[in-house]
Amino acid sequence: MSQNLNNINTDFYSIEIPETESVIKEQTEWFKVDLPKKIIKHKKKPDWLRVKLPIGPKYTKLRKLVEDNNLNTICTSGSCPNMGECWGEGTATFMILGNICTRSCKFCGVKTGRPLPVDWNEAEKVANSIKIMNLKHAVLTSVDRDDLKDDMGSKFWVETVKKIRELNPGITIETLIPDFQGINEHIDRLIDVKPEVISHNIETTRRLTREVRVQAKYDRSLQVLRYMKDRGQRRTKSGIMLGLGETKEEVIETIHDLKDAGVDIVTIGQYLQPSKKHLQVQRFVTPDEFNEYKEIGNQLGFKHFESSALVRSSYRARKHVN
Repeated sequence: MSQNLNNINTDFYSIEIPETESVIKEQTEWFKVDLPKKIIKHKKKPDWLRVKLPIGPKYTKLRKLVEDNNLNTICTSGSCPNMGECWGEGTATFMILGNICTRSCKFCGVKTGRPLPVDWNEAEKVANSIKIMNLKHAVLTSVDRDDLKDDMGSKFWVETVKKIRELNPGITIETLIPDFQGINEHIDRLIDVKPEVISHNIETTRRLTREVRVQAKYDRSLQVLRYMKDRGQRRTKSGIMLGLGETKEEVIETIHDLKDAGVDIVTIGQYLQPSKKHLQVQRFVTPDEFNEYKEIGNQLGFKHFESSALVRSSYRARKHVN
């Protein structure tokens, strides 16, 4: 037994001790013993997922502004690995419509539950944050608000875009929207306010969608993206996570599906598990494989195609406007 234990690779195994003590009764005496709950195999992150600490005067200045003014950005709350680069280019991402989502996607770290009522002052708060940070480009995203039956939150999206432009003349905006259950009336509101880029993430392949996104549908997301392009939206964008169990053939199929839907910009990055409650990483995709997808995307003629382990939806977002 001891010989077998000595052969265990300690880089890949760890023992979790139960939070409560297990109790064993032997004859008339009680003995309290701490027993390992189970042995869990962990995948060690490869070297290419190591992140350099963000540096530079622009980053330092923005970080101080965010902390001093208690501003809320996805960049900081999500510990984005590209925060230093994006902030250095004058770009940041903000989440609107609260921080509680009506959906329970198994990859996402946002809380699920019954959201609070819409805070219409939030639009001005976001616009002021952008002004304080002196940003040149802002990315907006939101939780899903399926509880708002009349508009799914689309009217608040429009109000926020208008307020940002009012307080920040000359700024460019990307709106990373939910699917609005595929209801064109809600999508039209965003198209009509004319953000420079409208994005909607398909997230994963067709086969894995039901497990990964739960309430979302692969074809509905494609329909949303296609509809926006058909309605004249200048730039449309979508993103995919890898490492959830998809095959290379499925990824290539998804890239082709996005092209057929008229998508202009695609981002592909490595999925990382937000917590133990979320889906586990099935594999770490190699840089060579990411480069293969980038080559395919370039051959298909996407206007921008970002593909590497640390790429996230808003990576190099300011460049996607052109």
